[in-house]
Amino acid sequence: MKNKPWIDISQPLTNDMAVWPGDTPFNFKLSFTKEQTGSVNIGQFTTSAHTGTHIDAPYHFDENGEKVHELDVNIYVGQARVVDVTGCEMVGKEELEQFSLEGVERLLLKTSDGRDLGRFPEKFTVFRENIGPFLKEKGVRLLGTDGPSVDAIDSKTMDAHHSLNDNGVYILENIVLTDVEPGDYELIALPLAIEGADGSPVRAVLRPIG
Repeated sequence: MKNKPWIDISQPLTNDMAVWPGDTPFNFKLSFTKEQTGSVNIGQFTTSAHTGTHIDAPYHFDENGEKVHELDVNIYVGQARVVDVTGCEMVGKEELEQFSLEGVERLLLKTSDGRDLGRFPEKFTVFRENIGPFLKEKGVRLLGTDGPSVDAIDSKTMDAHHSLNDNGVYILENIVLTDVEPGDYELIALPLAIEGADGSPVRAVLRPIG
C-alpha cells in the first residue's frame, strides 16, 4: 500500500510573522550574494527559540529543567492523535475526558479554525492546572497545541507548563492544524540540537495512519 503524503503543520518563518510581544523578531537576510562570493549565496537569520512552531524545553520555565540538547528525541517522533476542542477557552480534564485517549502518547489539540499568523492573537485557548495529572494517567508524553502557549499571555506562575512538566508531559506549541482532520497520524517534530537552549523551532509534519 502506498504511503499517504506528509502534511506540513509548521508555521512558515517569515520576516513579517507575529512573535511573542517583546520577543526577538524573526529575520532572514543574505550576508553574501552569489555575485559577491562568485560561487554561492550565504544567508543568516536571527530568531527567538520560541518563534513559530517550536518546543519548550523544561529549562524554559524551570532553572533545573532539561535543556534542549538533553531531551529524548523519541518524544517528538511517533504516532499522534489530533483532537478538535475548538471553542474551548480553557482545556483540562473536564474538556478531554470525553475523548478516547487510551494508548495515546502524543496528543495534538486543534483549538481554533485558524488565525492570522501575521498578528499575535489577543486571546487563545489555555490549559487548566489539572492537565498534567490527567494526561499522565492516560500515558500521554507530548502535548501539542495550535496556540502560542499553554498558559495565558500574562501568566507569571506558568501553572500549565509546570503541571505538564511535573507529570512528564512535554510541550509543542504553534502547530498549524487548520486543514487537519481529527484522527491518528505519524508525527515528526524534532528540535534542533542547540546546546543549553530553553526551546527550539521545529519542522512539524504529520502523515495519516490507515
